[in-house]
Amino acid sequence: MAPGTLHQPWRHGPLRRRTDVAQSWMALVSGLLIAVAGPAAGVLAGNAVDAAVHGQRADRHSTVGVVARTPPAALGVAAGNGTVGRVYTVVRWTASNGIVRTGEAAVPPGARAGDRTTVWLDGRGALIRDPGSPEDIVVESVAVGIVAASGTGLALFAVHKGGVRLLDRRRYAQWEKEWAELDARPRRDHP
Repeated sequence: MAPGTLHQPWRHGPLRRRTDVAQSWMALVSGLLIAVAGPAAGVLAGNAVDAAVHGQRADRHSTVGVVARTPPAALGVAAGNGTVGRVYTVVRWTASNGIVRTGEAAVPPGARAGDRTTVWLDGRGALIRDPGSPEDIVVESVAVGIVAASGTGLALFAVHKGGVRLLDRRRYAQWEKEWAELDARPRRDHP
């Protein structure tokens, strides 16, 4: 859809063919669809991811757990308060029904047996991975939106290019037919 190939389909000319008009309209419609449908798909996909993650977060809750076993040392990892650089070990916590349970959870590097840590549980009380921060959710939603918008735009562009190929085939067939008709005409030799 280079600007040089987009001709105004309503303009008339002696060499204009129906395939040229069809290609011009197709380029115009494809450009509009890419400009509108691509971003719309991105926004819808991003909102869907955001809603799904918020729905999951509503079902999750945190509780205080106790590190049951000192985790192995993490090599080359800076201790921080995020999930980056976390190590996994056995953690013990008390469920809402009063039963003490154990499971493997992510803990900060340097945690020792007996240290308190936050563990996350789903609605049934099963241990789950730490949910992302609100910033993580935004990043994930934006990334999915960008991929969806790009994918939609590329798919529409591919459909446009496929249509151009079909029109080119038809155009070449018309040219071949017209050249054959010209070759079949009797020729007059001029001195």
